[in-house]
Amino acid sequence: MTTRLGGAGTRTHVVIGGGVVGAATAYSLATRGERVVLLEQHGRGHERGSSHGATRIFRQGYADPEYVTLTSRALELWEGLERAANEQLIVRTGAVDHGRPEVVDAIAAALADAGIPHDTLTPEQAAARWPGIAFEGHVLAHATAGRIRSAEAIEVFLTLAERTGLVELRFDTRVTGIEDHGGDVTVALSDGSTVRTSSVIAAVGSWAPTLVGDLLAERGARLPALRITQEQPAHFPSRLPDEAWPSFVHWADGDDVYGLLTPGEGVKVGFHGTGPVVDPDHRDFTPVPAEAERLQAYVARYVPGVDATRPTFISCLYDTSPDEDFVIDRRGPITVATGFSGHGFKFAPLLGDMIADLATGGAPHPRFSLSEQSAPAPEDS
Repeated sequence: MTTRLGGAGTRTHVVIGGGVVGAATAYSLATRGERVVLLEQHGRGHERGSSHGATRIFRQGYADPEYVTLTSRALELWEGLERAANEQLIVRTGAVDHGRPEVVDAIAAALADAGIPHDTLTPEQAAARWPGIAFEGHVLAHATAGRIRSAEAIEVFLTLAERTGLVELRFDTRVTGIEDHGGDVTVALSDGSTVRTSSVIAAVGSWAPTLVGDLLAERGARLPALRITQEQPAHFPSRLPDEAWPSFVHWADGDDVYGLLTPGEGVKVGFHGTGPVVDPDHRDFTPVPAEAERLQAYVARYVPGVDATRPTFISCLYDTSPDEDFVIDRRGPITVATGFSGHGFKFAPLLGDMIADLATGGAPHPRFSLSEQSAPAPEDS
């Protein structure tokens, strides 16, 4: 049985994906008076994608001025979301960057140009301030940063969306196929039903290539070559009080490293985007032994405030684009959001607005748009 969503003068968007990007998109659409059905193949708050876990870093420390601007816009929206939910979602611990001088200095310049307060320190000054971390190279701190209470953030998006009365949430409902009819699409579901809609939003991260890659190609656009990896950060028991930990990034000679406190679980430390390539539907969730040893050796040297011998490993997915830029664009009734490259969570409310803009007829952000290919798009796209 096919359900046609929306009647005369109305439209219902089908958002596929109940992670932070899909949840933020559903909420943003609902605040505009748009109706939404959100489909998630797993349960509410599942751990099989990129959004799970208790904490994520919020930081404005980018060397790229455009991303710094986007962090400021995202921060305003996070603060608005906190007011709407009457709940703290960003804990302002501050953040510190250290390591390769050319990277840290470029971040300092970008923050200065944006008028974002920051401090430069020597490694010795930084160690005195944050004894849990061993610093090298140049050091930069900015106080607007901290950690996002990520699990709570997703729930806030979903709960506020539901409260509008315009959003239906369907968990444990997998999309098994999408058929493109030109002006609309039919979405086939794992329960045997189908829905037909003029707006489907694939906020599916690592699943985007298999779900909508061919559909977009038929419309003359192509996804970049996304690298889907299983990452393996770990929590390490802290020897210090919670307030001793900022969020931190080490621009090391080799693989870059990030870290932050997860209260009650330890200090989370991980290499950025170094995990093995995987099929997101067929993961073993098992750390690569050599990489686990390498992470512990790093932590023993550079994070003295934790016990490096007692890691609790985590498994998550990265959907990394070649340039680590996001991919957010629309062709006809199909909107796609992917390529968040391990740094998308901090932008979630802004991403929700960008995607909602696209789905309601707006233009894409030029930097995040799809590449064109020679195949012509359908006439009614």
